[in-house]
Amino acid sequence: MRSHKRLVLLTLVFTLLAASLSGVAAQDKTVIHWWHIDTAENSAALNQSIADAFVAANPDVSIEITVLENEAFKAKLTTVMQSGSPPDLFQSWGGGVLANFASAGLLRDVTPEMTANDNEWRDSFSTQGALNLYTHDGKYYGVPYSFGAVGFWYNKDLFAQAGIESTPTTWDELLAAVQKLKDAGITPISIGQKDKWPGHFWWASLAVRAGGQAAFDAAYNRTGSFADAPFVKAGELFKQLVDLNAFQDGFLGEGYTEEAAHMGNGEAAMELMGQWAPAVMRDSSADKEGLPEGTLGWFPFPSVPDQLGDSSDVFGGGDGYAFGKDAPDATIDFAKFIMSRENLAAAVETKGILPTIVGMNDLVTDPLLVDVLAARDNAGYYQLYYDQFLPPPVAQAVLDAVQGLTAGQLTPEQTAQAVEEVAAMELAP
Repeated sequence: MRSHKRLVLLTLVFTLLAASLSGVAAQDKTVIHWWHIDTAENSAALNQSIADAFVAANPDVSIEITVLENEAFKAKLTTVMQSGSPPDLFQSWGGGVLANFASAGLLRDVTPEMTANDNEWRDSFSTQGALNLYTHDGKYYGVPYSFGAVGFWYNKDLFAQAGIESTPTTWDELLAAVQKLKDAGITPISIGQKDKWPGHFWWASLAVRAGGQAAFDAAYNRTGSFADAPFVKAGELFKQLVDLNAFQDGFLGEGYTEEAAHMGNGEAAMELMGQWAPAVMRDSSADKEGLPEGTLGWFPFPSVPDQLGDSSDVFGGGDGYAFGKDAPDATIDFAKFIMSRENLAAAVETKGILPTIVGMNDLVTDPLLVDVLAARDNAGYYQLYYDQFLPPPVAQAVLDAVQGLTAGQLTPEQTAQAVEEVAAMELAP
């Protein structure tokens, strides 16, 4: 009996010891908390497989993934940021939101890693303009993952019918093309202004050309104003299209899906949109097939009279990742692993991303997207969508004001002033 008790006691001791050692081993593991918004089943599965592969190669690391739909992600991220406990690696579009997090001390400064070994990591990004969106006060807090450019998607057949022999490179040439299309009985431009943001693409793109980075930075930093001349000029130029009746009938009551459908059905000649446009045109078309192969073309936003911006400047956006303030060093290695050639190739095929790493553009084989990549990579100034870069109240002011302009309710001056009135409150130093 005494021997049996001793055996039970020894067994208990060894069990507790094993549990203790197991606990120590678990505590020794580095945990990375990764939040992303790839809710599509195949995309989420790819991200999980990438995490599993990294853990397999780094058994001292574990990765806990949180997958959230876009709006739910933003809401939950706001909550954890307010509590001061950001995830280690999380979806970020850069710009003003990232700058606010950085100012509040909620992000990890990865400048030492970015600039180590003669700037090896920094120089690995093919689009320095997009990378700069993840900086604040000269320091790096995140990285771009997939970025594109907003430009003109056009129907080559409709251009030919209207006698347009080359794509417009200047604003006057664009207006001339619009008139030729109208004369041929063709709707020149499709826009879904019920959703407001498509019109903001026009106003902001024109502001990028009219004023360049200097105008936007001055308005944002409050050394200038969103009522300054470049923003008024953006409205004046956009109003020229409105006055020309360049858009489809009923455009104020139609959303982006209808905009894409007009293009996919061959009912309009042009739309100003991002890199996702061809897929949405196809999915929104009546037969779900879209335009015949070879019909669609792409060209960058044209120059405007007396512009202060550079014609290579790009208005657009994409996805990236930021690093939470307590992110362990392994998070840096994991971010680099996500952007390895093998994983980017899988992401191009599965998610249709546009890689941001030098030497990876060959993974994208669609000729139209190759043109988008070239425009993106040649941009010295990359302006993120206003409705993502600016604080929500200012972003909404842009959307509402441009809507008023397209509806004929606001003048170009009033449009710019409406944005400035909100910016003066929200962006005050």
